Amino acid sequence: MSDSKVYLIANFNNETFIQYLDTNKVSKQFIALMALLISLTALSIDSVLPAMSYIANDLDIVSKNSTQYIISSLIFGMSFGLIFFGPFSDAYGRKNSVYIGGFIYVMGCLLSLVSLSFEVMLMGRFLQGLGSASCRVVTSAMIRDKYEGDAMAKVMSFIMIVFVMVPALAPSIGQIILLVSGWRSIFLFMLLLSLVAMVWLRYGQSETLIKEKRIPLSIDNILKGAKETLRHKKTRTYMFISGLVFGSIVSYISLVQQIFQDQYKLGKLFPVMFGSLAIFIGISSFVNARWVERLGAKKICIRALLVILVVTVIFLPYCFYRGGHPFLLALWVYFAIVFFCFGLLFGNLSSLALQPMGHIAGVANSVISSLQSLIAVFFGSFVASQYQGSILPLLLGFLISAALSFGLIKTIKN
Repeated sequence: MSDSKVYLIANFNNETFIQYLDTNKVSKQFIALMALLISLTALSIDSVLPAMSYIANDLDIVSKNSTQYIISSLIFGMSFGLIFFGPFSDAYGRKNSVYIGGFIYVMGCLLSLVSLSFEVMLMGRFLQGLGSASCRVVTSAMIRDKYEGDAMAKVMSFIMIVFVMVPALAPSIGQIILLVSGWRSIFLFMLLLSLVAMVWLRYGQSETLIKEKRIPLSIDNILKGAKETLRHKKTRTYMFISGLVFGSIVSYISLVQQIFQDQYKLGKLFPVMFGSLAIFIGISSFVNARWVERLGAKKICIRALLVILVVTVIFLPYCFYRGGHPFLLALWVYFAIVFFCFGLLFGNLSSLALQPMGHIAGVANSVISSLQSLIAVFFGSFVASQYQGSILPLLLGFLISAALSFGLIKTIKN
């Protein structure tokens, strides 16, 4: 059997189902649709970044650090949605789960669109996160329905190439919308794009979970699946590591507008700076698609974490010397290296955590993603809250995250 071909054989009700998958001939439409669905969360976060100061002024947000809740409230909502949509998709199919999440997401867009107070805005953002959780967890389960192991990591990498272009372009999209309209139009754009995604899913993609493999929705099944997931040391450890890595990204995204627009006074050049760094995650995802079959996902993660550790340890003394305000070019180079490593970690850590849980992919992915997001939002929000015009809290957060993750991954046996 060639490396590019995977045969999955399962027996249900005395009937054998054989699914033949060729990762070299994977549907481009499938990749594009999965990337769009996963990208809704990133779009919801990054397209709003250029508008944060406008939202703060219109909604009378006094503290600049309070605007960070516009980001963290969405991720907080997503962490709750993740625990529900996986089991629901295991019982009623992947597509039905996305439809329900899409409806909640649209309601969140509408609430944010018409908000006249900060509290209403945060509620709308919470609903956006709650609804977009269906896209995140169910698309991962759909990919797991079709692929496994390093083949799954390879497909995830192809999707990440498209997915990561959203963070690169979203702030520019938000900036363009601001030039021709107000910040509320950004939420209208999100709403319309989510409707396009739902229609595409309805007519362009078949259900990936056959009825014979569905698990009845019950509290007992959810608790049983959650218990099995959390008892598996490898899955549990990779979940915690991915939470720390995601937390580093949450802290960066929460602070990026303050760092580049307030601290470095980039103004309308902010989307260019943000996008130029996000592209490095896309480049590394493309590289990972080629490396993962040769080196394996775990080895790539170990090397990526080690690089983050080394460059941060080297860069930190210089930043202390500069009083937390390094030269912009030096900071850009540092971020470029770290984000390249983040691109190597994202898809691989998710695949490694979910790999032993293929028989309960929906429940397992819900538990993994939900706890990962909760770890990320608390770790990332704490780091971001320490910001006082200096880059040092962010770098220390990166260092702690990478050090703990590196130590944990070294304890996992192959």
